[in-house]
Amino acid sequence: MSRERARRRAEREAAAARAAAEQAARDARAAERRRRRARLLALVPKPVRYRRQGGVLARRRRAQNRAVLGVFLAVQVAGWILWPSWTARLALLALSAFLVPVFVTLVFDRRR
Repeated sequence: MSRERARRRAEREAAAARAAAEQAARDARAAERRRRRARLLALVPKPVRYRRQGGVLARRRRAQNRAVLGVFLAVQVAGWILWPSWTARLALLALSAFLVPVFVTLVFDRRR
């Protein structure tokens, strides 16, 4: 009976040793893959993540910029509908581009 138990224990220990060896080999392969990947990724520059400012002033500025863009687009659409002449349309575009900073300064005085 004790020989049988010793044989079974030896079989269990051998199976455990085989499983441990297989696990060690898998861990070694995974570590090698991680090491190679880390070396490769070190060559590639990390992407820069841009996050928006989240404060009250930043939100207000974004809203103001959207309003300016909306007015600019509305003027352009109205001009393109009302005037069939390409010269007038291009003149409106150029004039609008020059007047947007004036509009922003007058409407949204950002010095306050």
